[in-house]
Amino acid sequence: MQHYDYLIVGAGLCGAVFAHKAHKAGKRCLVIDKRPQRGGNLYCEEMEGIHVHKYGAHIFHTSNKQVWEFVNSIVEFNRYTNSPVANYQGKLYNLPFNMNTFYQMWGVTTPAEAEQKLEEQRREVREAMTKAGIATPRNLEEQALMLVGRDIYERLIKGYTEKQWGRKCVDLPAFIIKRLPVRMVFDNNYFNDAYQGIPKGGYNTLIEGLLEGIEVQLATDFFADRAHWERIADKILFTGKIDEFYDYRFGMLAYRTVRFEEEVLPCANYQGNAVINYTEAEVPYTRVIEHKHFESFGQAVYELPKTVISREYSTEWAAGSEPFYPVNDAQNTALYEQYRALAEQEERVIFCGRLAEYKYYDMAPIVEKVLNMEV
Repeated sequence: MQHYDYLIVGAGLCGAVFAHKAHKAGKRCLVIDKRPQRGGNLYCEEMEGIHVHKYGAHIFHTSNKQVWEFVNSIVEFNRYTNSPVANYQGKLYNLPFNMNTFYQMWGVTTPAEAEQKLEEQRREVREAMTKAGIATPRNLEEQALMLVGRDIYERLIKGYTEKQWGRKCVDLPAFIIKRLPVRMVFDNNYFNDAYQGIPKGGYNTLIEGLLEGIEVQLATDFFADRAHWERIADKILFTGKIDEFYDYRFGMLAYRTVRFEEEVLPCANYQGNAVINYTEAEVPYTRVIEHKHFESFGQAVYELPKTVISREYSTEWAAGSEPFYPVNDAQNTALYEQYRALAEQEERVIFCGRLAEYKYYDMAPIVEKVLNMEV
């Protein structure tokens, strides 16, 4: 039986970057994943010549030059800029909230007019809360109203958020929306980071580059023969669910999951943008992704006669479905702390990633975290 320095459980971004780093340091690594393909939630499938993000849109963005240079040393990234649009009852609004949004919402044309309108609505909320004896926002709804007022909240936040979380905004904690980007400029770039883009050729090229020269076994479940996998390596990097690792000793953590409804359309350009959010509660999906716009720009969009879209439906996680992101309310946070206390006692196991740490991660912070780890 072969022996390894590291067993890496999970061939997603976290596991792939760690394996790449350990391999470069001369460590012998084995990567296993229960899915039949590499890449975790970054996996793309080619359909009609288009790289379809099978587990939702992923846009790499960072202000960390070291991280940007690292991923570009594996594969060159393009210049994609994330500029989503919100659709509320057929009317379109630019995101994040900026002067284009305020013009579309109220017809204002100057920053002073926009700020005056926002402050009028915030003042109404503050006065109502003071009258009700509420000193600080108690939930997401009150927090959002304090930040952007009623018009933006009701059209662009409330319905979308309740669909995404499967809970009323008044039942969600305020910290989820502590800060909302409000920009007094005509700028639809969603991120403030210095660098952003998509790997040329799709995310599969990034994962393949990271795992080059490293042994990988797919369709392999760590828990199907746990004793065997624990024997064959000195250390384990675990990127799966931390509650499953401990056999749900304290109970199951809650997650949200996403269901995708894909459709190939006989047109070259369906919606003119990669991401459109549907913010009214009556529309059952949260957003529509048109995948070709991640890698094709301008007239290049029309070089392929068809397009592929995905409608996203956010639902509660159940056994057998994919856990996408944690529900970081008080109850689940307290439950996770019990598992984290066990994890801190482990000498051979490193827990890393959104499932193992019960924490939402963007891609760049995961890369940064792993690059700073010792192997």
